[in-house]
Amino acid sequence: MKHYSILVHLLLWAVSTSLSAQNLFPTPANYQRNKGEFIITKATKTYGNQTYADKIASQTSSNLTQSNENAVANVIAFFIEPQLKLAEEGYTLQVKTDSIILKAATEAGLFHAKESLLQLSRFGNGKVKCCTINDAPRYQWRGFMLDESRHFFGKEKVKQYLDIMASLRLNVFHWHLTDEPGWRIEIKKYPKLTQIGAVGNYHDPKAPATFYTQEDIKEIVAYAAERQIMVVPEFDMPGHATAVCRAYPEYSGGGEGRWQHFTFHPCREGTYRFISDVLDEIVSLFPSPYIHIDEVHYGNQSWFTDPEIQNFIKEKKLVDEKGLEHYFLRRAADIVASKGKTMIGWDEIIDAGISPRKAVVMWWRHDRQHQLVKALENGYRVILTPRRPMYADFTQFGAHKVGRQWAGYNTIENLYNFPEPISHLMKGYENQVMGMQMSLWTERVADFKRLDFMVFPRLIALAEAAWTPEKAKECSMFMQRLPYFLKYLDSMDIYYFNPLNPTEREEPGAPEKEDVLQNG
Repeated sequence: MKHYSILVHLLLWAVSTSLSAQNLFPTPANYQRNKGEFIITKATKTYGNQTYADKIASQTSSNLTQSNENAVANVIAFFIEPQLKLAEEGYTLQVKTDSIILKAATEAGLFHAKESLLQLSRFGNGKVKCCTINDAPRYQWRGFMLDESRHFFGKEKVKQYLDIMASLRLNVFHWHLTDEPGWRIEIKKYPKLTQIGAVGNYHDPKAPATFYTQEDIKEIVAYAAERQIMVVPEFDMPGHATAVCRAYPEYSGGGEGRWQHFTFHPCREGTYRFISDVLDEIVSLFPSPYIHIDEVHYGNQSWFTDPEIQNFIKEKKLVDEKGLEHYFLRRAADIVASKGKTMIGWDEIIDAGISPRKAVVMWWRHDRQHQLVKALENGYRVILTPRRPMYADFTQFGAHKVGRQWAGYNTIENLYNFPEPISHLMKGYENQVMGMQMSLWTERVADFKRLDFMVFPRLIALAEAAWTPEKAKECSMFMQRLPYFLKYLDSMDIYYFNPLNPTEREEPGAPEKEDVLQNG
C-alpha cells in the first residue's frame, strides 16, 4: 500500500506539474515548475539590455496584468544576447519570486518570450508561478491564410487577427487578395483593377468596390512586422484571374458563362508584361521573400478551341493544354525570381518542371499523398496545408450545416494531432518541411461573426501543432487548458465555436448562393 500511495502521489505531481503550464499557448518545448510565484504590481520594474529589448520591456510594462496585492519590489528584465546557443526564434524565461529574466539571441525570440509572459500574467491574474522555460518552435512556417477576394473584411479585422496570431506565436499571414470575385489591392499602373476588378464579392457581383490602398497595405505589413509576422501576398495566375480580366479583357484567356475570363491569356507577351508590372508594385509593398500564385485546375476550356492558343502549343511543342499551363508556370516562376523573390505554388506546380531553387510547394490535396512525397523527393521545400484537416471552411462539428463536408469535417482535435498521421511520408526529408498553415476560403464566410466562428478555436490548435514538439503535445491536456484562451477571445469579442460546449452558440449562417466551392 505504501508503494501504491507513493505511485499515486507521483502521478498526481506529474499531472499538476503539467497543468501548471496551462497558461501558455502554445505549450512550450520544455517547462519546469518551481516553488513560489512572482507577483506583478504597480511597483514592478521592467528594463532591457539594448534598444529593441528596451522597446519590448516598455511594451510589456504597459500590457501586463497586475495583481491586486500590495506593491512589492521586483523586476522583469529582457536580454538579447546573440552569443546564446538558441534557435532563431527560441527563448528562455526564468521566473523567480523577485525577478523574471527573458533571454533570446534574436529579436523574434525575445518577442515570443514577451508574448509568453503576457499570457502568464493574463491567465494568472497578475501572479506568475515560478518556472523555467526553454522554448523554440517545431517549424519555421506557422501560418494562417485569409481569403479576402471572395469576401472583404478590412484592415481593423486583419489587425485584430494579427494580434491574436502574435499571442499564439504564429509568424506567417498568407493574404489571398486576388481571385475570381474581386481584386483587393491597389495597383497604380493599372487603376481599373480596383475601379472594376474590386467590384463584387462571392455572393453579390454588384457589391461596391472594396480593396486595400497601397497605404493600407504598408500599414498592415508594418503592423505585422512589429509582431514578428511575415505577410505573404497571393497573386492568382494563370487561373482564378476573372477579376483582372474583367478590368483588362486584353489579357483574358476567353471562355464563356461561368468560366468567362477565368484565365489569363497564356500566349501573349502582353500578359507577361502585365504580370511583371503588377509584381513590381506588389514587391515594393511586401518585404516577404515569397510571392504565392495559383493554378488552372479547371476553367480553361477555351484553351482547347482557341486557334491562337492551339497554334502556340504546336509552335512551342508543348504537347497539350497541360503542357501550356506548365509553360505559363515556368515563366511566372522566372518573373518572380527576376524580382528577387521565390514563388510559392499549390502542389500542381510539382509537374511543371520548375527548379526547386525557384519555388516552394504548398501541399493541399490530402487525398494525393503521392504529390507530397514527389515534392520532397524532387528537392522542393514544402508547406503543409492539406484541406483535411487544415482548411477552415470545412465544418468542425457534426451538427453544423454550412461549409465543406468532403468525407467528414475538420475538428479541433484533427488539427491538433497533425502532422503525426503523415509523419512517415516525410521521414528523411524533415529539413525540407518548412511548416504548416491553416487556410480559410471565404465563399460561405461573409461577416465577422461567421469568420470568427470558422477560425476559432481551430487556429489555437494549429498554433500548438506548428510550435510544440511532438513529445510535448497531448490533446486531452490541450482541451483542458483551452478555456483559458477562450476567455481571452471573449475579451476581444470573438464569436468562436466552443468544442467543450458545442450547443453554447448558434452556428452563423451564410449568404444565399449556389454552393460552388473551390480550392481557391
